[in-house]
Amino acid sequence: MRIIRGILKTKKITVPKSFPSRPTTDFAKEGLFNILENRFDFINLDLLDVCAGTGNISFEWLSREAGNVVAVDANYNVTKHIRSLAKDFGMLDAIQVIHSDGIKFLEKCDQKFDVIFADPPYEVKFHEQIVQLVNEKKLLKEDGLLIVEHGKRTDLSHLKGFEFARGYGNVVFSFFSE
Repeated sequence: MRIIRGILKTKKITVPKSFPSRPTTDFAKEGLFNILENRFDFINLDLLDVCAGTGNISFEWLSREAGNVVAVDANYNVTKHIRSLAKDFGMLDAIQVIHSDGIKFLEKCDQKFDVIFADPPYEVKFHEQIVQLVNEKKLLKEDGLLIVEHGKRTDLSHLKGFEFARGYGNVVFSFFSE
């Protein structure tokens, strides 16, 4: 995996072979950020990466000088790896890495974000719960956006706030607003 654009462009995000996360492909990530760049000026955004995994999306935001990033993952080794990458990239001050179950974090969260990105494992069945929690807790700022990454077999279009979905190979991003 590589950082596509920004101050960290060309940096590689490496993960151990036994890493428990599936990274968002560079192809899908490039498509996602093309959509986001047409909607947001990245400077000084508050961003949340739920089920952050490799940190791929968080570091792409940081590379584009996006402001404040909170990365949450339930796996201790994952959060340890994200902190290590942040240190290597000189980004420790720009990211808050939290070791927590994504659903439990959202249930307790009282901060509002410009963009929330959630990439739970495709086989789990809490994609809908993420959307419902973000809506119920009103975690998006005005004009904010929730993006849920999922596989082709998951359909979230019936949920409140659904705007559209975009597919990139086996990866689908569903976009939600308030």
